[in-house]
Amino acid sequence: MDRTIQNRTLAFAALFQCIGEVDRLARSGETDPATLATMTNSILKLESASLEDIYGGVGALTPGLNLLLQELGESDQPRNLQAMRYAIALIDLQRRLEKNQAVSERLATGIKKAQAQSEYFEPTHENVIAGLASLYRDTISTLGPRLIVRGEQHHLANTNIADRIRAYLLAGIRAAVLWRQGGGNRWRLLLERRAMASEAQRLLT
Repeated sequence: MDRTIQNRTLAFAALFQCIGEVDRLARSGETDPATLATMTNSILKLESASLEDIYGGVGALTPGLNLLLQELGESDQPRNLQAMRYAIALIDLQRRLEKNQAVSERLATGIKKAQAQSEYFEPTHENVIAGLASLYRDTISTLGPRLIVRGEQHHLANTNIADRIRAYLLAGIRAAVLWRQGGGNRWRLLLERRAMASEAQRLLT
């Protein structure tokens, strides 16, 4: 993947789009079906020529680009500090994953199984979502301090909602991997805030 500001911005927008839906599910029990399909597909598309192909076009990441602008302070909407905490936690988990070959191999094997399963079911079918949720629990959750999702307990205790949350978190890890491959790191995140905000605005228009 080319190390460009566009790719880093799109990948970080995808990360925030996942986080936004995690927060929405935890608080309301609802999610956007189109985003669920986009992010589930992004986990299963391991061999793609571009970020646009992985996510089905820039337009599919419009909510994430808007959320990114919000978190960078370039929006009329107030920043969501919980979303930023989730983002930092996922970036940290992705770094731990990168250093753990055994878990990385288990994750890759699990994604291949999910790809095969998606040939029989839609990517958003509850069986596929449950499989991805189980994969997140058996791999990413073993890497260190678990990411604690805050929300309404009766939603978090619902198996279907919890599965969707874990599937989004796995898609968030995928986005963090793409951000790294595009040249993203913590120093760049600090230094490129204005450039990323400008690029997000450009992509939205």
